[in-house]
Amino acid sequence: MRRLLLARHGQSVSNAIRRFQGAQDVALSPLGMRQAEALGQAVSRRMIAHVYVSPFERARHTAEIALAGLGLPLTVVDDLRELSLGEWEGCTVEEIRTRPGDPYARWVRDPVQCPPPGGEPLADVQARVLRAVERITAAHPNGDDVLIVSHGGVISALLAHCFGLPLSSIWRIAVANCSLSEIAPPRVVSVNETGHLRAIDVAVTAPMSP
Repeated sequence: MRRLLLARHGQSVSNAIRRFQGAQDVALSPLGMRQAEALGQAVSRRMIAHVYVSPFERARHTAEIALAGLGLPLTVVDDLRELSLGEWEGCTVEEIRTRPGDPYARWVRDPVQCPPPGGEPLADVQARVLRAVERITAAHPNGDDVLIVSHGGVISALLAHCFGLPLSSIWRIAVANCSLSEIAPPRVVSVNETGHLRAIDVAVTAPMSP
């Protein structure tokens, strides 16, 4: 594999109202669909050989919209799914912030030591994402460029590994809806590119509601 492009899905209906979704299978919002179309314009200029996508609808639909008419092979990879946020799923950020001690603020500061109750440990998330990338890399030994369409938590976990950052600092890596990041293993080329979204006057969404 020569280049790995990482795209977060478009805005979901939960992203739009700052509701935690995690492992919930949530649809794209109308804005998310427009973002996916803009993403398609960006990736159409790249020589992509294969696309790998999370099984969740918001990622699959983003890929389907972005890749319409390009005829690229697409493979669903379960290990690219978003991390589970346990008891927080279905709650808004504001609802979590009103709980005693503001657990949302503690989670942002240190998601390893202060995870949502019942949530998937970040170490487990990073391990499965790295496992998926290893399999993808092995499938493209001849220097292909490939695209992964996944989630903010997944992409941040992978980028943290590439940068050598501790998982406790994962939310310092901004990954906006339908942004593009690029890795030329082992080097990170770019993170959170959103220039292709400016044409639709998109307010880039914050990365803190996986």
